[in-house]
Amino acid sequence: MRCFRNRLGVGIAIVLGVAALVAMQPAWGQNPCEKIVAACQSAGFVRGGAATGNGIVPDCVAPIVQGIIPRRAGGRSLPQVDSQLVAACKASNPNFGQTRALRASADAAPEPAPVPAPPTMANRAGHPNIVFILTDDLAWNLVQFMPHVLKMQKEGATFANYFVTDSLCCPSRTSIFTGRYPHDTGVFRNTGDDGGYLAFVNHGNQRTTFATALAAAGYRTAMMGKYLNGYFPAKHRPEPGWTTWAVAGHGYAEFKYALNQDSRVVHYGEKPEDYLTDVIAGQGARFIRQSAGTPFLLEIATFAPHAPYTPAPRDANAFPGLRAPHTPAFDAQPDVNAAKWLTVHTPLTPADIAAIDRDFRRRAQSVLAVDALIGQLQAAVAAIGAQDNTYFVFSSDNGYHMGEHRLMPGKMTAYDTDIHVPLIVTGPGVLAGVAIDEIVENVDLCPTFTELGSAAAPPNVDGRSVVPLLHGQKVADWRTVALVEHRGPHKDPTDPDAPAMRSGNPITYQAVRAKHAVYVEYEDGEKEFHDLAADPDELRNTYTSLPDDEKATLHATLEAVKNCHDAKSCAAANALGRAKALR
Repeated sequence: MRCFRNRLGVGIAIVLGVAALVAMQPAWGQNPCEKIVAACQSAGFVRGGAATGNGIVPDCVAPIVQGIIPRRAGGRSLPQVDSQLVAACKASNPNFGQTRALRASADAAPEPAPVPAPPTMANRAGHPNIVFILTDDLAWNLVQFMPHVLKMQKEGATFANYFVTDSLCCPSRTSIFTGRYPHDTGVFRNTGDDGGYLAFVNHGNQRTTFATALAAAGYRTAMMGKYLNGYFPAKHRPEPGWTTWAVAGHGYAEFKYALNQDSRVVHYGEKPEDYLTDVIAGQGARFIRQSAGTPFLLEIATFAPHAPYTPAPRDANAFPGLRAPHTPAFDAQPDVNAAKWLTVHTPLTPADIAAIDRDFRRRAQSVLAVDALIGQLQAAVAAIGAQDNTYFVFSSDNGYHMGEHRLMPGKMTAYDTDIHVPLIVTGPGVLAGVAIDEIVENVDLCPTFTELGSAAAPPNVDGRSVVPLLHGQKVADWRTVALVEHRGPHKDPTDPDAPAMRSGNPITYQAVRAKHAVYVEYEDGEKEFHDLAADPDELRNTYTSLPDDEKATLHATLEAVKNCHDAKSCAAANALGRAKALR
């Protein structure tokens, strides 16, 4: 099977080997799925015919299996296939036929097959392409359901200690765009004077992002999907630095949303082909094909798997019986030294646990389309011959707890469920199958992207490039702690991230996360410390048992990092983080 996965690079993105079935016709055993493929061939659909609406998989197999009416440029009719055969195919392979035509949207004109353009000066200088997939609320426990991401882990590097500056959407995404901590961006919430899109713009953050830096260096740049809370497609224009823009406003439900497509507002409905993750997958693939021969950066930010956890229609019945992980922290009673905001939570009821299991299953279903998106983008890169000069970066804006510490589904805490998220990278010079142990934070993505593109980083970034780590180099003075800053409690009911009842809504805190410990200071004076070697599930607050000198060093470290204002001062602040308790 490995050889067929390698050959998929020159075709369209197909989930779980559909294209491989087409490629190996003589070996068919005529199971139900193979009979559907054979019927499509008999009807005149051909491999490579997507540009004319006659592609065997996107224009015939996928519509039959998904039960949709295809929008295609060609005139062929679908073959008649017995519904019992389709049901038998789905039963044997629930993911069969999960693909879409490689057109950007219903209103886009058919495009010719891509022809790689001659290398530009930037290509000849070695400027690589960057494809950044940013998910919403994706925790580590969902990666197991994503075959393309698992394959990225085998082919690239996984950052074992990657953390976000706040386990909340807008502060985290702003740190990603700018390379700066919330105390420097001024974005601490999703709404209000210190939150969301308006705070982002009012503080001038839109003028100093990795997009503005790379665009100035000659890159084509594209922003697709979710941008920041409070961005409205009909009200707000594309932001500086992005040469292509396809951004939604409130797209959490995945249907009935609008996209601002380069200043043109396009409305989408409730048909299966309007599913937002699929739409931006197609538009992202189109952008890649149009960028042949020119260095490009594509950020494609999904709303999935954010609540209401809407899967693609084709995936709505996947993983029957799946339950949420019941770790030692699941429904665990807070210890006697726990912070006051946590001690008020009562044990989970059977109804609570059933709801958590249902929601976890829907989250697992919803990331199947995200995984298919990755495959489609990889195939588009291969189709223009750029697979050896393109970095793929997969991550999330924050994690998500589901029952841990007796909390109903949510985020915003300093626990690892919420702040410790995936960062997986493949690309030129990246070591394969390695886990990178250094403490890395989302403020590092901006300077990493600019270094990869040989662009000048925005001024006063707090993070630092991880390119040396990706290439297997050791950095002697690398940071010792990650900073987490959170303002709470959150009370705006219009915020899509407004915490539900009993989901956890901590008061304002700052924290530092080291490799084997986490230290938190709450604004009411409470402090929390977990030795993760002895307490990996963060169930016992042992701060009061620490020696006074260790307490003083922890406080000094946090004070220094939360008040640093550029890479140099933040690196100096991190030098304090070598306290015994943080090693």
